[in-house]
Amino acid sequence: MELGGGEPAAGPGRAALGQGGLEVLQHTVGSLLSSYGWYIVLAAVAIYLLMQKISQGLAARQSTQAGAADAAVEPDVVVRRQEALAAARLRMQEELNAQAERYKEKQRQLEEEKRRQKIAMWESMQEGKSYKGNLKLSQQEVESGASTSSAVPKSKPNKKPLRGGGYNPLSGEGGGTCSWRPGRRGPSAGG
Repeated sequence: MELGGGEPAAGPGRAALGQGGLEVLQHTVGSLLSSYGWYIVLAAVAIYLLMQKISQGLAARQSTQAGAADAAVEPDVVVRRQEALAAARLRMQEELNAQAERYKEKQRQLEEEKRRQKIAMWESMQEGKSYKGNLKLSQQEVESGASTSSAVPKSKPNKKPLRGGGYNPLSGEGGGTCSWRPGRRGPSAGG
């Protein structure tokens, strides 16, 4: 049944096919949702989250490209920053070199003082005098020179005894009320 244009006529057979197809489609979709409904929902949520992540990544990439463009636009700012860093490094290196020179000078002075002390000790030994007295004087001079040159004061050791003068826990003397002594050595008595 064709009309003059070669198209099929919309008749009662076509309408029946449309309703029957709709029922089949509805039945198929219903069975799919009943069988795989949760999987479909989870897949939809995953796709949504993936799209959000991709959109955020694109936005971040566009902002970094804009930042890179700003840096490329202002090279004089970058040059000034690098020059400031180089100047700061140079100042720090100069300070470090000055500290190293001061340290070398202190070491040189200490070595010179030790050399003088050894010469004085050798001369006193050649004359037949005791060099220990000169050694003590020289050490006091070195310590006074070192204390004036160094900023850190030296602490004196505390030589107080921890307990009373005659306390010895192994002998049992001088301690409080406890007076335990080890037993006698030798073969045991009895048999």
